[in-house]
Amino acid sequence: MTKAIVLPQKRYLPPSVFWSIRQGFPRWLSILLSATAIAIPLLIWAIISYAGLVTPIFLPTPTAVIAAGIKMLFEENLIVDILSSSARVGAGFVVAGIIGVPIGVLMGTFHSMQSLFSPLVGTVRYMPVVAFVPLIIIWVGLGEDAKTLIIFLGVVLYNAMMVADAVKFIPDEMINVAYTLGMNRRDVLLRVIVPGVFPSILDTLRVNISGAWNYLVIAELIASQNGLGFKIIQAQRFLQTDKVLFCIGVIGFIGLVIDFALKYLSNILTPWAERVRG
Repeated sequence: MTKAIVLPQKRYLPPSVFWSIRQGFPRWLSILLSATAIAIPLLIWAIISYAGLVTPIFLPTPTAVIAAGIKMLFEENLIVDILSSSARVGAGFVVAGIIGVPIGVLMGTFHSMQSLFSPLVGTVRYMPVVAFVPLIIIWVGLGEDAKTLIIFLGVVLYNAMMVADAVKFIPDEMINVAYTLGMNRRDVLLRVIVPGVFPSILDTLRVNISGAWNYLVIAELIASQNGLGFKIIQAQRFLQTDKVLFCIGVIGFIGLVIDFALKYLSNILTPWAERVRG
């Protein structure tokens, strides 16, 4: 008498909207989760500060921070500080992109350029930018060039490394097909590699612009008379925590606007890579 063979039943995961992996996600749920991520820290801050669990000098209330910000806007020319800091960050970041991105493309494309730049980039990027401040003052003085140079040094090498890594993910098959179709090395670089890595370049710039804002406070330590970093340092000296928090919030808001703007620009210029970005 033969026994019937019972095959194990396959277990299928139940469908899930919240835990879906690279599938469609409702727009309303995305907005809800983003709002929750912002609301929870603000709620905790409000509870702790309004309840008096922490001294106001360490953690002022949200209304005190807003009142300090309004005073800074109308009485202390905060708009001028915002524009000055934005100009410094923009100048340093643009120069870092103009220099760092091509170096990254060359490093990822040619082994010769990888051997030439990799030891320098790999070594210098571990050196703290703060350590270069005395040398920067000696080299370029105390003007705007020094501030721009600090922001530039803080970002340029990360641009190069991230772009170089992105180039290496371009499949060799694409390059081999291009050679088969009669392209030379210049055509492969300009018509295959650069378009293929362009979405990653935009994402690299979108990520690394946050680093430019992080180096702003360091840059504005050098003989500054305006700027958000200057305002933060000045308020810190007088223990004006409400002003410090408001300036930090302004930087965060500017960064958020820039991030959404660059992401929107990326979706317009490279719609085919939208699913990959996430």
